[in-house]
Amino acid sequence: MPDQDPVEAGRAIAWLKDRGAVERALQASLGGLPSARDATLASMGDVLQATARGLGLEAAAVWADVPEPVLKGWIDKDPAFAAALYAATALAAAHGVKQDKQPTSAMLRVLLVAMSNGATKLDAIELAGFRDSRLRALAKASSTFKTLLDTARRARPLPARESGVRGPGRPRHPGRKLPEPWGFRLVQRAAEDDRAD
Repeated sequence: MPDQDPVEAGRAIAWLKDRGAVERALQASLGGLPSARDATLASMGDVLQATARGLGLEAAAVWADVPEPVLKGWIDKDPAFAAALYAATALAAAHGVKQDKQPTSAMLRVLLVAMSNGATKLDAIELAGFRDSRLRALAKASSTFKTLLDTARRARPLPARESGVRGPGRPRHPGRKLPEPWGFRLVQRAAEDDRAD
C-alpha cells in the first residue's frame, strides 16, 4: 500500500472487519448457507490460528469475531477444542512468539479491528499487546502505519445521541463501546433425522 493513501487504508480496514465475506461467497457458490456446525468449526479454527500467532483469548476473540462468552463456553464444553487451544498456545510459546515482544501483523490486525469496532485507542493497544511507546515509535517511523491507525479510528461506529446532562453523542462510560444493534448470521440447521446420525 503506498504511504499515506487513505483510500487503500480504508479498503484494508473494511476487509479486516468483514473477513467472513469471502467465506459467504464460497458457500453461496456451493449452493446454500453454511451449516451451524461448519460456521462454528470455522470460527474455532480462527481462534486457534490467532492463539498460535501468540494472541491471548480476548485478542483471539476479536480476531475471530467471536463473543468472549461464546469462546469461554467452547472451552468449558468442548474438550477437543480446549485441547487444541492448549496445543496452539504451546506452539506459540515453543517458538517464542510472545517472548520477543516485537509487534506482529497479528497484533496490528487486532488493534485495527478493535479500534474500528469502537474500542478506545488505549483499550485496543492493551488488547493487542502493544506497548504504547512502541506504538508511537512505529507511527512516527511509518506513515502507512499511522494512516491505518487514523483510518481505523475514523471507522468507529458513531455513538448514539443521548438526552440528559452529557453532551450529544458521548457514551455513558468513557472508553466503553456502545451496544450494537442486534444482528444475526444465517446458517442452515441439520434436519432432525440428520442429527440423529
